[in-house]
Amino acid sequence: MSTVRVSVIIKGRVQGVYFRYETRQQALALGVKGWVKNRPDGAVEGVFEGDRECVKKLVEWCRQGPPDAEVTELQAKWEELRSNRCDFSCFRIEF
Repeated sequence: MSTVRVSVIIKGRVQGVYFRYETRQQALALGVKGWVKNRPDGAVEGVFEGDRECVKKLVEWCRQGPPDAEVTELQAKWEELRSNRCDFSCFRIEF
């Protein structure tokens, strides 16, 4: 198992459409840890950590998001974890 970390910024109509809640639900189902939050500029930002394939699935889900979302751009910065273990103990929505 290869543990990875990715920072994402998701732009478009992503606030007020349950994006953060649904991202958390997807992360919990995949066993991914980290956080997600709304940004003042209207984007959603997050950090995801976990098994490479599970994190990739979550990033791919974020390209579409929940039914009422309209994602226009997703920026992802991938990193390998040196210690091969997550910095987070759960997945949370930050405010």
